[in-house]
Amino acid sequence: MSFAAIIFDFDGVIADSEVRANQSLAESLTAVGMPSTYDECLRDYYGHNWQDTQRRIEARFGRALPADFRERHRERARGRFMDGFNAVPGAADFLATLGPLPRAIASSSRGEYIDWALGLFGLGHHFGDHVYSADGWDRGKPFPDIYLAAAKGLGADPALCLAIEDSPTGAQAALAAGMTVVGFCGAGHIVDRAAHGDALRGVGVHHVALAFDEIEVLTSAEG
Repeated sequence: MSFAAIIFDFDGVIADSEVRANQSLAESLTAVGMPSTYDECLRDYYGHNWQDTQRRIEARFGRALPADFRERHRERARGRFMDGFNAVPGAADFLATLGPLPRAIASSSRGEYIDWALGLFGLGHHFGDHVYSADGWDRGKPFPDIYLAAAKGLGADPALCLAIEDSPTGAQAALAAGMTVVGFCGAGHIVDRAAHGDALRGVGVHHVALAFDEIEVLTSAEG
């Protein structure tokens, strides 16, 4: 199949960020009397935008988060993200193979964070203005809205787009948008890659890739 565009999730696909993010969230929740572990955060909130994550946290604990929680959590997380934070192995090389194929980011994370991280990695030029964030949206992933917005921004038919997602929640969003979906298992938070691949297959992804060179095979005719 010839793809009109390729759309990337960000955390866990471009940025190797999920370990830092979920460790920070567990610490922040525990600090306000909502004891949580890294594994619980990864299991329960992974792939969702902040609005849905907050709803899930508050439903779990039966009370509202403190009004200043998100800002205080950001401050805690910044420390972790300033030390050794980098792109997922192979991401930069893969982006360099895509030639003129249009591409975008469709993420649950804040746009300011994505722009900062892309600048840190030296990858911002690959995406230009085509960075789409569902932060602040009432309907984040697994709804298709953010993927449909990215395809519209690129002027591409969603049915002709290849999406790369590492979370089952995000994969469901891209599938609901009608895209061909690669379930990606190449980032540091995925300890059991076989089991994670099975979870992604379980939601219906078309391909599973353990590394970017396995995706390159799908796009090699596009560049």
